[in-house]
Amino acid sequence: MAVHAVSNRPAPGVVTAARRGLGRVPGVTGTPRTLWLLLVGLVLLSLVWGAVAVWVVSQRASGASDVVGVSEPLSVDGQQIYRALSDADATEATAFLAGGLERYLADIAQASRHLEAATAAAGHSPAARNLATLSAGLPVYAGEVETARADNRLGYPLGAAYLRDASSLMRGTLLPAARNVSAEANSQVSAASGEATGLPLALILLVVAAVVGYALFRAQRWLYRHNHRVFNPGLVVASVAALVSVLWLVIALGVARADLLQARAHGSAPVAALARADTAALRARADESLTLIDAGGDDSFQADFLTVQHDLGPGPGTLLTGAITAARGSPGAGAAAAAATTATGWYAAHRTVRFLDDNGKHIQAVHLVTTPGSDHSGTLFTRLDDSLTRAISADQAVFQANAVAGRNAFTGLEVGVIVLALIMAAGCARGLSKRLAEYR
Repeated sequence: MAVHAVSNRPAPGVVTAARRGLGRVPGVTGTPRTLWLLLVGLVLLSLVWGAVAVWVVSQRASGASDVVGVSEPLSVDGQQIYRALSDADATEATAFLAGGLERYLADIAQASRHLEAATAAAGHSPAARNLATLSAGLPVYAGEVETARADNRLGYPLGAAYLRDASSLMRGTLLPAARNVSAEANSQVSAASGEATGLPLALILLVVAAVVGYALFRAQRWLYRHNHRVFNPGLVVASVAALVSVLWLVIALGVARADLLQARAHGSAPVAALARADTAALRARADESLTLIDAGGDDSFQADFLTVQHDLGPGPGTLLTGAITAARGSPGAGAAAAAATTATGWYAAHRTVRFLDDNGKHIQAVHLVTTPGSDHSGTLFTRLDDSLTRAISADQAVFQANAVAGRNAFTGLEVGVIVLALIMAAGCARGLSKRLAEYR
């Protein structure tokens, strides 16, 4: 009777079936399980990287777009309203002495245009309330000025009183509202610029990029040790896509940050400082004319002139010196320095005006304020105002150019990051699924 040995080796069909189902059986261990974990983990990590990168780019791009399209136009409109109203206050007082309404009317028209544009841009922002105050008060101011001029033409002394009332409305209500609009718009510019250039978001992006890079490296190293193949094509594609996305992000974010910081340092910051100096000078100019108009011996406008002169400078801690410091290195630096030199000459000419007026030579004093002359107060003030205006325009152009360049650095980046993240995920899935198929 033959004795047959019993073998513990499974039949060949059983081996094949086991191999085919190994990768799909829950709880399997060993290499197939590790490959499944790598596949799922790397695909999810690729998608997380894409989501984080898109979020960061979206935040930065939104901030840059707000700087160029919303905050900066509102800031410009606010500054132009403030300057136009200040100039109207100054030029109307001078026109009251010498006649001529052309510049005053142009100032009112300019203020109205910028007020309309600012109101449309402001929406429901904090500036809206101050813009409503300006919209309601500007016609009242213009009406009081027209009444003052009509009374003056008829020889009524009430003309000067109406002009003082108009100036009080301007200084007590309209200019503070315009100043608030400008300040709120500048705050929006700073906030939007900070959102577009802040470092925390960039640091988050770098951390996630480092995690993704490390994961891809470890996965390929593990595959090399277990499969003895130098490269996995799918993971190589994913790694290249990750590298391209990181380099694109670093370059775009770096360029945008540099341009937006340049826009702030040599654009909006000096413009704001120069605008404050210019509006102070315009107030002093109005004080000079209103002192000559006032025949009642009220020295309040002259006292205000001296206060503004002290604040305007030049000198340590003054507006002009601050503007020169802010404009250092910007295109407006030369004009700002020229304005400071001219201001000193204007103050000297003003002292001559006051000396003549205080000693009964009113006509000669008015002549120095209203007629051209190299050493006349009116000419020197015009030179001062022109220097500040040129400096503001030059630095405003710097802001606009750099802010637009910073915004444009994000063009196409968001879509590009999404596509590259999907390529990463597809590369990881393809490369690891091919290895996994070898165990089925």
